[in-house]
Amino acid sequence: MLLRPNRKNITLLIHLLAWGLLAALVLMPPFGGRFTMPDEYWIKQWILLGLLAGAFYLNAKILLPRLLFQNHTIWYVVSIVGTAAFIYWAIQGVDSWLNLPELWHKATRPDRPFNPNRGRHFDMFTFLYSLLSLGVSTSLTVVQKWQKDTQIREQLEREKVVSELSFLKAQINPHFFFNTLNNIYALTMLDVQSAQEALHRLSRMMRYVLYETKEGTVRLSQEIAFLEDYIQLMQLRLTNKVKVSFEKPATHHDVAIAPMLLLPFLENAFKHGVSATRPSEIFIGLAQEGQTLRVEVRNTLFTEKRVTLDESNGIGLVNTRRRLDLLYPNHYSLKITEHTPKDEYLVELTLHTTATAKQQSTTLSPAHYDA
Repeated sequence: MLLRPNRKNITLLIHLLAWGLLAALVLMPPFGGRFTMPDEYWIKQWILLGLLAGAFYLNAKILLPRLLFQNHTIWYVVSIVGTAAFIYWAIQGVDSWLNLPELWHKATRPDRPFNPNRGRHFDMFTFLYSLLSLGVSTSLTVVQKWQKDTQIREQLEREKVVSELSFLKAQINPHFFFNTLNNIYALTMLDVQSAQEALHRLSRMMRYVLYETKEGTVRLSQEIAFLEDYIQLMQLRLTNKVKVSFEKPATHHDVAIAPMLLLPFLENAFKHGVSATRPSEIFIGLAQEGQTLRVEVRNTLFTEKRVTLDESNGIGLVNTRRRLDLLYPNHYSLKITEHTPKDEYLVELTLHTTATAKQQSTTLSPAHYDA
C-alpha cells in the first residue's frame, strides 16, 4: 500500500535522505579507497555518525525549542559550541582508545617508524561534520516551525473569518421581520390574497436566511430574488409618495456570491430615503459584465435623516465593508457619496465574483429561490 503524500511522510523522507547523504560522507573510504583501513577506523566512523545523530536531534528537540525559540540566544550559542566541542573531544578519545593514530600510520606510512609523542593535528573533518549536522538540524527545525506557525496563523484567520461572518449575518435587523408580520396582519383585513402572497414571500426569505446561506455562497439569481422579495415586502408600508425602481439585467451569468451581501445597502436606502410627507425615490440597479457585478443604490437625501458610516443600521454599512474585506480582498470597489448634486445618497459597488461551474446564462426569476 502506497503512503499518502502528507506532511509527515514528506518530513520522514527528508530525514532519511539527509541521513543517507551524511552517512555516505562519514563512511566514505578515505583517499578514494587506496588504503585498506583497519576495522577500528570503521568503528570510529560509526561512533561519529551516532554522535552526529544524537547532536542533530538534541538540537532539534531540546536546544532549539527551549533556548532559541524562547529568546535565550546566548545560552543557545553556548550549547551549540559545547555540543560541537563534546563531539570533537569524544572522537579524539575514541582515537586514543582504539589506538588509531598508530594504525593509521602503519596503513599510510609503513616504511617509517611511528612516534607516539608526535603532536596531533586538528581533526578538521570531525569539526566540519559536527557543524554540518547542527546546521542542517537548525535549518530543518526552523523551517518546520515557520511552516507550523504559518498553518496555525492561517487556521486562526480562517476561524476568525468564519466567526466574524457568522456574527455579521446574525446582526441582520430582526425588526424587519416583525414589522413585516404586522403589516401582513393589517393587510389580511383589507386584501386576503395580497396578504397570502406577502406571507409566502416572507417565509421564502426566512427559509433562504436559515438554510440556503449555510454553504457560504449562493447563486446570484437566488440573491437577487431575495432582494426582490425584500423590496416587495418593504413596499407594503410605503405610501404612493415613494417611488421604488429596481433594474436588473434580463440575463446574467449565475455566479457565486456571498449571501445577503447587498441587503444592507437596501436597508439603508429604505431607512433613510423614505418620508411620510415628501416625495422620495429609491433606485436599485444591478449590471453584470462577465464575472464583474456592478451595484448602484441611491435614495433621496433628507437632512433630518442624514446617515453616516458609523451609524448602526442592521448589519450596517461599516460591517458590510468588513465582510467585503474578508470575502473579497482586493477584488471589490465600494464608493459611498453621502450627498450628490441631486440631493441623493449614493452607493456604488463593483464586485469581481467567482463564477459557478456551469456559468450558463439564465433569466432572473424568483423561481431560483427554491432551486
